[in-house]
Amino acid sequence: MVTYLDAGTAPLRNTGQIRLYGPEAFEGMRKACAITSECLDELAGMVAPGVTTNAIDRFVFEFGMDHGAMPATLNYRGYTKSSCTSINHVVCHGIPDDKPLREGDVVNIDVTYILDGWHGDSSRMYPVGQIKRAAERLLEVTHECLMRGVAAVKPGVRTGAIGAAIQSYAESERCSVVRDFCGHGVGQLFHDAPNILHYGSAGEGVEMREGMIFTIEPMINLGRPHVKVLSDGWTAVTRDRSLSAQYEHTVGVTADGCEIFTLSPKGLDRPGLA
Repeated sequence: MVTYLDAGTAPLRNTGQIRLYGPEAFEGMRKACAITSECLDELAGMVAPGVTTNAIDRFVFEFGMDHGAMPATLNYRGYTKSSCTSINHVVCHGIPDDKPLREGDVVNIDVTYILDGWHGDSSRMYPVGQIKRAAERLLEVTHECLMRGVAAVKPGVRTGAIGAAIQSYAESERCSVVRDFCGHGVGQLFHDAPNILHYGSAGEGVEMREGMIFTIEPMINLGRPHVKVLSDGWTAVTRDRSLSAQYEHTVGVTADGCEIFTLSPKGLDRPGLA
């Protein structure tokens, strides 16, 4: 049975219970997420052919330090980087390295900062130079999937409505939804209850209530949905090597819908797209 509790009285660990946050927590999330969004905005001008993902990662670390925020992924469960950079057929958790980006690549950059104990989690896709129409279309479909999932957030509605909205649109566009990874509760913990599936039926999942905070982060493939994790224990790739894309927002459930904490200050939620 699902239980909800006041986040102010909850222990700082994932107990499987769903935390309900108040106005002060929402303000803390706004500040943490603003730094994440500002960093992602700055990266829009940095991503280009010849730039390495290690250089991007160094920028993410230094940007956080300059703003009094710590990258949440750094040393998280042995992960040694400040961001995840997932290129082309990499679905998620790509590890930054010294290989330069190439013209025509698409890369997801996933950043989470911790500010005053609050986690701001978001990711966006970036085209590297001129990209093929198939890649551009995938980015368009994936961003629309995210926004349709966000539009489904409302008190009294089950989280399955988010997944149903995403899956129905992705499949109508002849794309597939990755099932191996999901969104998650976030706030004072990096990963918390509930899990937010990006597929399913509207009547499934837990009831959304005012004060819940979680991520929606659909991973959409041009090919089949199946993935595998490489020997590094982190990098997930499409089994058929088809292109994959992901966009992510952190949202808080309000009295009549939701607040998106990670919107771009400069309107660059979809970098490089018209």
